[in-house]
Amino acid sequence: MDVILVLRGVSLHVEEGGVVALLGSNGAGKTTTLKAISGLLKIEEGKVTDGSIEFEGKRIENGDPEEIARKGIIQVLEGRRVLEHLTVEENLRAGAYIAGDGARLKRDLDMVYDYFPVLRDLRGQTSGYLSGGEQQMLVVGRCLMSHPKLMLLDEPSLGLAPLLVQEIFQILKRINEEERVSMLLVEQNARAALSLANYGYVIENGRIVLDDTAAKLRENADVKEFYMGLSAVGETKSYREVKHYRRRKRWLG
Repeated sequence: MDVILVLRGVSLHVEEGGVVALLGSNGAGKTTTLKAISGLLKIEEGKVTDGSIEFEGKRIENGDPEEIARKGIIQVLEGRRVLEHLTVEENLRAGAYIAGDGARLKRDLDMVYDYFPVLRDLRGQTSGYLSGGEQQMLVVGRCLMSHPKLMLLDEPSLGLAPLLVQEIFQILKRINEEERVSMLLVEQNARAALSLANYGYVIENGRIVLDDTAAKLRENADVKEFYMGLSAVGETKSYREVKHYRRRKRWLG
């Protein structure tokens, strides 16, 4: 049987109530890391073959996704995976299933509508007809209905206008502070991710190559150049310097 080794040097930690950003380019292993934690890797016939994943002092690697979700680890998948034929409120009610607490349903719906007032106005709308930003709000709201302890957010800024990204990240910050929900945030938008996170890791080719506080990563020259664009480190680069841009990744040596 052919085996593809995707992750081969990943060690990271999310403090209770903390927000951690996982930065990296396409194919670096960010989404695979989240799926290994949430158990979704298992249903894709993948597995953790070395090392361990621990949550609240217990090992969870290669566990069933539903059992991991019941422990409070909920993944918000990339691409705004709404249940397109259901209404907004039906999507939210579906999120409450894993928590199994019908008595709290109305209070939880009100909580989500408080964070995302637009969803209250759209609660009877078929979710497949929502805008991209509204769908992103809906999948985060559906996650909240599950009473997560740890939210795994996969590219929440993908395909959204900058002002909308700013609004959603401000709401995520409120959720973290007010609900004390820990977050592991996978992003290519380093600027947005490091504005929300308190700590960050950079993953390349399946291994962690850099980690530090978000404040220090925002000032790191390599992070500025490779994840915030050339303009972040100055506008005077010559064509010759740009040509050697990728070969200057010191951490991949």
